[in-house]
Amino acid sequence: MVSPFTLPPTGFGPGSQPDPDGELQYMPMPSGMRIYAPHIPDADDTAAMAEAVAMLARMADACSDVANGAAPVTFDLATLSPAAREVLADALGQGEVSMKLRGLPAVLVQESVFAGVWLLLAAGMDVVEVAPVPTLAMSRAHVPHRPAIGVLARPVPGLANAPALLAELVDKSLTRKAGAIAHVVNLSLLPHTPTDLDWLSEALGEGAVTVLSRGYGNCRVTACAQPHVWKVQFYNSMDTLILDTYEVCEIPEVAIAAAEDLTDSATRIRDVIEAIQ
Repeated sequence: MVSPFTLPPTGFGPGSQPDPDGELQYMPMPSGMRIYAPHIPDADDTAAMAEAVAMLARMADACSDVANGAAPVTFDLATLSPAAREVLADALGQGEVSMKLRGLPAVLVQESVFAGVWLLLAAGMDVVEVAPVPTLAMSRAHVPHRPAIGVLARPVPGLANAPALLAELVDKSLTRKAGAIAHVVNLSLLPHTPTDLDWLSEALGEGAVTVLSRGYGNCRVTACAQPHVWKVQFYNSMDTLILDTYEVCEIPEVAIAAAEDLTDSATRIRDVIEAIQ
């Protein structure tokens, strides 16, 4: 028997200590976090600046009103002169959330740096909407791009938990009451196979709205054709999937500007106006 005192001690030897002649190698830290930074637009055309500032003031008032429960407010940017439109675009900038809305016309949505202030661009459409969520995103969300066929999805080898998950999601979809807490099915914590995911995708279909929220990493949200059902996937800053869920709700919270956000946006817009003047 070998005495334990004759064995080499653990934690020593090549590779266990820093190289005195080299530099320490650290893992890369996560990056890409977006934060609000005030931006003051600059223009030589005083008339265009005044026109843009007047619309910004109306947007600030709309943010306060909507935060207090008023209906969404829309501003038609086609009423602005080209120079004023450019100043306004510079002031609004680009925020964390963008959307693609299928349909006629197809609409691109970009949140400004002011949460709850949304730019909507399409053929014949150039507007800003002040709302928790763009109205079109709510009305078009579950319009089928690929229909929900439920249990008619073709049976394939390798199915495990997908049929049970489908039954749960469809039941919650059909019994959903407006304003109720979202029902979340966390696939990251449930046993499933790749075949399960493909089968669920086919069974639930695909709606007309896709959302990308860029914050600390990305969140990708896709409306299913099944009413109230959304596919929500969170990725870290290395673009690795870290949370994969289905949510049964009106729209996932990650895409919503809360009342506090709108109140904050009203303050920030007024700060920009004050700095310009």
